[in-house]
Amino acid sequence: MDKKTKVTFSDIELSRQLFGEHNNNLRRIADAIGVAIHTRGNSVFIQGDTIEASLAQNVLRQLYGLLKSGYPVYPNDIDYAVRALSKDDRIQLKDIFMDTVYITSKKRAITPKSPAQKKYIDAMRDFDIVFGIGPAGTGKTYLAMAMAVAALSKGLASRIILTRPAVEAGEALGFLPGDLTEKVDPYLRPLYDALHDMMRFEKVSNLMQQGVIEVAPIAFMRGRTLNDSFIILDEAQNTTSEQMKMFLTRIGFSSKAVITGDITQVDLPADRQSGLIEAKNILQEIKGIKFVFFSKSDVVRHRLVQEIIKAYEDMETEKSS
Repeated sequence: MDKKTKVTFSDIELSRQLFGEHNNNLRRIADAIGVAIHTRGNSVFIQGDTIEASLAQNVLRQLYGLLKSGYPVYPNDIDYAVRALSKDDRIQLKDIFMDTVYITSKKRAITPKSPAQKKYIDAMRDFDIVFGIGPAGTGKTYLAMAMAVAALSKGLASRIILTRPAVEAGEALGFLPGDLTEKVDPYLRPLYDALHDMMRFEKVSNLMQQGVIEVAPIAFMRGRTLNDSFIILDEAQNTTSEQMKMFLTRIGFSSKAVITGDITQVDLPADRQSGLIEAKNILQEIKGIKFVFFSKSDVVRHRLVQEIIKAYEDMETEKSS
């Protein structure tokens, strides 16, 4: 049954921002939800199925509320808002989008974009060991990096340690060209990319020279005790059981550790157990350790990434059926 709803916004300038240039934002909402949206002045008329029309109204009202609170709404935010409110219409976007984790050197605010990301941020604040498990593009590493940089800037940690398994897909470092740095850099490049997105290149370089920021393969963690640090283990699905145990037992006083990975993308040989999968199975009952799970609905990259993930999942489902 079709429903026609009128929504009027009191602030004309904010309503223009909400509608977008040439009403592009409204078209984005209408296409995503499957309703018709028309405007007259600072009023919006929504026509469509009762449930979809109510969703569109909820999205518009909450996005307008974000604008009133000084949050700049971008086209991607509209996608995230529709996705979140489609799953749970009781969600308050302000509670998610306005939880600023860090302001980058380019004055861009890093904030969670989904309920799972908000849960992840809260977990990193409240727990010393946090596992973020889910598909690529869900912000696991990026948000952990933002929390690490924020902790360093606030004096909550004296250094950041970023690590990854340096052997993936059966490749051994000894067979790769160059010195040790040149050999491991390709594996660690995503961590550098995230760092440089948040801090000026010169500042990152200086902090690395001082040892305040350390980026190293997981083998370099052996035999160390890491105190007063924010430690991120990325691509943890490619750690062996022994490596994961070694890493988790390096954590010292006043430290936080965040372990991220996608258990559907293990590159280890078939006869090796993934340390991340094993940790998921045996550590969930330990108080002080928090597991946060992401799904494809939490993907915050280009919208096509979500479609690609779904296509591959559908293919795997067909193969196994």
